[in-house]
Amino acid sequence: MRPHVSTEQGSSIRVVALASFIGTTIEWYDFYLYGTAAALVFNKVFFPTFAPITGTLAAYATYAVGFAARPLGGAVFGHFGDRIGRKSMLVLTLVLMGIATFLIGLVPTYNQIGFWAAVILITLRMVQGFGVGGEWGGAVLMAIEHAPHKSRGFYGSWPQIGVPAGLLLSTAVFSIVSRLPSDQFLSWGWRIPFLSSIILVAVGLFIRMRILETPVFAKLKATRSESATPILELIRHYPKQVVLAAGARLAENATFYIYSVFSLTYATQYVGIGRQVVLNAILVAAACDGIVTPMYGALSDRLGRRPVYLFGAAMTAVLAFPFFWLMEIGTSWSVMAAMISVFVFSHAAMYAPQAAFLAELFGTRVRYSGASLGSQLASVVAGGLAPFISTALMSAYGLTAVALYIILMSILTIISVIIAGETAHLKIDD
Repeated sequence: MRPHVSTEQGSSIRVVALASFIGTTIEWYDFYLYGTAAALVFNKVFFPTFAPITGTLAAYATYAVGFAARPLGGAVFGHFGDRIGRKSMLVLTLVLMGIATFLIGLVPTYNQIGFWAAVILITLRMVQGFGVGGEWGGAVLMAIEHAPHKSRGFYGSWPQIGVPAGLLLSTAVFSIVSRLPSDQFLSWGWRIPFLSSIILVAVGLFIRMRILETPVFAKLKATRSESATPILELIRHYPKQVVLAAGARLAENATFYIYSVFSLTYATQYVGIGRQVVLNAILVAAACDGIVTPMYGALSDRLGRRPVYLFGAAMTAVLAFPFFWLMEIGTSWSVMAAMISVFVFSHAAMYAPQAAFLAELFGTRVRYSGASLGSQLASVVAGGLAPFISTALMSAYGLTAVALYIILMSILTIISVIIAGETAHLKIDD
C-alpha cells in the first residue's frame, strides 16, 4: 500500500519519515518508561506508607502531572516552531526529554529523603511533559510538510509508529529488568531503563541534526510571511479547529493509556495475572500496532481521513467490554488477544491518520501551534487522567464503569471527527 512517488522526491521524504520515526520512538520511550514504572514500581518506592490502592493512585497522579505540562509545551514550542522553524524545536525537545528521563533514574527513594523524593519526581515528570508536548507537532509536521500531497496520510503515519515503537522498547526493557528478584528490581533494577535512555538520546540527536527544514515552512520564512504571534492568531482564526482536534484525540489518547498503563494495575492487582504475562502481551500488541499503522495511513490517502478514523473510534466502543472480559479469563492467550484486538482495530486506525488530519486543519503560519495545542489539550483530560480515573472507577463501581468511560470517550471523538469534516483533499502549502 506504499504510495508511488518520484525517485528524487521519494528518497527525500523517506529519509525524513525514517528520521521522524526514530526520533519520535526515542522521545516516547522516555515518556512511556514512567507509565510502566508508575504501574509497577513507584507506589512501592516513592509512596510506601500508603495502602496499595492509594499508593497506586498517588503514583498515577504524578504520572498525570506530565500530561498537565503538555499543553504548555505545545504552546511554547508551537510558537517558536511557527516563528523559527520545525527542526530546531525537535532538537530542543529531545534534549529536554533525555535529561529529565536520565535524572529520574537517579532520584532517591522515599526511604532516603522522604517526601522530597516525590517532589523531585513530579518536577522531572513535568519537564518530560513539557518536552513531549512540543515534540509531537514538530515530528509530524516534518513528515507531512515534506510529503507529496496524495501521500500525507502514509508519511504522516511514520512518526506515529514511534509511539507504539517507544512503548514496545520501554516495555521490552522493563520486561527484562523485571525478571530480577523483587528486592533487586525495586532497589536498583527499575533505574536501568531510565539511565540507559541517554544513549538513545545521543542517537536521536545525531539523526535529527541531519534533516532539513520543511519546504513549506522554508517558503514561508523566505517570503517573511511567518506569524509574529502564532498563538494569538490561532485563537482568533482557528478556535473551532483546536477544540475539534482535541475532541478527535479523546478516545485514542484515553484508551491507549488504559490499555498500556491501567491494564497493568488491573491485571496484577484485581485479576491476579503475573506482570510478565501482561508486559509480554503489550509487547506483541505494540509491535502489531506499529505494523498496521502505515497501512491505515495509506488507506486514509485513498478513502479519506474520516472513514478510517471513524472506524477506529467505533471499534473502540465495540471492544470496550470484550477487552476486559478477555482479561478476566486470565490466561496468557486471552490477555494477548485482548491487547492485540484493541491496539490493531481501534488505536492504530485512529492514530495513523491523526497526524495528517490534525495538521490539515490549520494554515502553515499556525500549524505547529494548532496541531500541538489541539492534541495536547486532549492529553490532559484523556491520556494523563485515564489511568487515575479508571483506577478510581474500578475501585468504586467496578468494571462496567471503566468500559462505559471508554465508550463515552469514543462517542465524543466520533462527534468531533464528523463535525471537523474531510481534510485529505486540502492543500497545505498556503
